Amino acid sequence: MKIKLAENYGFCFGVKRAIKIAEENTNSATYGPLIHNSKEIARLKRDFNVALSEDLADFKSGDKAVIRTHGIPKDELAQLYTRNVEVIDATCPYVTKPQQICEEMSGAGYDIVIFGDEEHPEIKGVKSYATYGAHVVTSVEELKKLHLKEKIAVVAQTTRKAEDYLEICNYLIPRHKEVRVFNTICNATFENQDAVRKLAKEADIMIVIGGKNSSNTKQLQSIALNAGIDSYHIEGADDLVASWFEGKKLCGISAGASTPDWIIQQVIEAIETMTK
Repeated sequence: MKIKLAENYGFCFGVKRAIKIAEENTNSATYGPLIHNSKEIARLKRDFNVALSEDLADFKSGDKAVIRTHGIPKDELAQLYTRNVEVIDATCPYVTKPQQICEEMSGAGYDIVIFGDEEHPEIKGVKSYATYGAHVVTSVEELKKLHLKEKIAVVAQTTRKAEDYLEICNYLIPRHKEVRVFNTICNATFENQDAVRKLAKEADIMIVIGGKNSSNTKQLQSIALNAGIDSYHIEGADDLVASWFEGKKLCGISAGASTPDWIIQQVIEAIETMTK
């Protein structure tokens, strides 16, 4: 069986930047998981003494708090500054952009529509910047239940599929006088998704590597499944099952934006061992 990597995969610019920031700030703690990859978070703790805290109350005056790539709610950031915590902002610039858009457009009187998962930390943060609130939706059906103003601004979670975002925008545009659409899906997401679509046309099994809570990894697996081939979302080599590869000729591999190269290499080596 052959193994082929997607043309684009793995660490994106925002994650590489956040990891570098964390490594440069030893003896600190991230507020929430820096990225959605537990193995990389464990490495930061082991090698750089960068801890993880899920509780805002843990941070006291003089502590160093590294802000996760997904960002945090505006009021929580303000609380950290009020307590004289040293804030090290590792929020991905692609996430900062929709935060700024929501704040500006909400202040200008637009209803804010956010396409994404309301429970995802990125969206919790983005929504908090809308001065007068925001509507978070995942489908046109959810949009139909809303009573919106004539002026609307729309942003998307950075890791969403572009075609799904277009459905939301195409529903709104003919129904309202002014719809401002902002393309906040990051370039790395586009490139990784396109690469999976291409590879899924020739592979007969896809392995997608990434944290179980990683939205962009889930989207990659969804694209592979939609192509009609067996696709498995794993966190690391330990999750592999030998029977998946029986009768397969080409295994395609992709990885989410929070997946480091060392985990990808472990998976490749494990598959090679299993299929000899």
